[in-house]
Amino acid sequence: MASGSYHPPAVREHCIPKGNGKERKLGIPTVLDRVAQQVIRAELEPLVEPGFHPSSYGYRPKRNAHQALAACVSNCKVLVYVTDLDISGFFDAIDHEKMMAILGERTDKRHVLMYCRRWLQAQVWKRDGTFADRDEGTPQGGVISPLLANIFLDEVFDRWMAATCPGTPFERYADDIVVHAASEREAKELRDRIRQRLGEYGLGVNEEKTRVVYCWRAGRPPRSREELPQEFDFLGFTFKPRLLTRRSDKRTFWSFWPGISRKNELRIADVLRKLAITKWQGMTLREVAKALAPRTRGWISYYGRYSPGEMGRVMNLLNTRLVKWVRRKFDFPLFSSARGWLCSQEIRKTVLFHHWSKGFGMWQYLLRRAV
Repeated sequence: MASGSYHPPAVREHCIPKGNGKERKLGIPTVLDRVAQQVIRAELEPLVEPGFHPSSYGYRPKRNAHQALAACVSNCKVLVYVTDLDISGFFDAIDHEKMMAILGERTDKRHVLMYCRRWLQAQVWKRDGTFADRDEGTPQGGVISPLLANIFLDEVFDRWMAATCPGTPFERYADDIVVHAASEREAKELRDRIRQRLGEYGLGVNEEKTRVVYCWRAGRPPRSREELPQEFDFLGFTFKPRLLTRRSDKRTFWSFWPGISRKNELRIADVLRKLAITKWQGMTLREVAKALAPRTRGWISYYGRYSPGEMGRVMNLLNTRLVKWVRRKFDFPLFSSARGWLCSQEIRKTVLFHHWSKGFGMWQYLLRRAV
């Protein structure tokens, strides 16, 4: 790399299914190429990071999705209209020349520019074994790609918003963008202006998913606003009116609040189905708990941050599969008897399963239903 003679090999194409039946294409680099990308990223990131907009949260040091969600919750309390933006195929649509022009304004280091261009233009090794050239886009899955995407959208969107719409709050996590407005008219004007701005850089919005939302805080909106959607999805959460309970006095109140989206509930349910827990007959209960812990810990840590009760449906599905495992493992004749045995284990060893320790046990579920 010091001599400039390193040329990245082709990235391997790997497709993962999306919730809408389509596929997301990833570009998986070799281990050596990941190391090379990290070398350049470690040099480039300190140069561009201080100039990024504070409302950008994705793939940045000391910033995460929960911070973006917290900012969105706070802004929805003040401004009751939201423009929910969805950029169509962002990572596959980045224009290489425009990307290099923007990058050239951020750094004059020739070796950084040279290697970034080579990674942008690296061939794709397709699933059928053929190789294809790439004249646009940056492959998702690489180390350098998220940083290049942030640099591109910082110029295209963040700085443009700061210059043309000062004081307008927004949250951007990679290509997921939420813009807040004080009125329906302002929200629609912002939507049209942003659509035009993105078009100038070869990007388009998904018209089906891009919409103006009314952040109403009660069960039913006013008649004059019934035609507007009252919910939107952001970073795996659905923001909508929810009936919450105060911790101090247990009184209920309405608020526009996030909770795990239905799409991600179904995704987790699909993961549990594919795990086929009932077939783990060669394992003990403790071994089953240890095998499930990384997944349940991650799900609860992320989706349980807001409206943790919404996770109850998914965790109850997991408990039901555990009961079926018990029934098959110990040959219980009835589902109820297997459930009773599992509840006895939960009472004795509440911390055995991670989700039990967080209040999502079978016995705890039955108690809540009884109350």
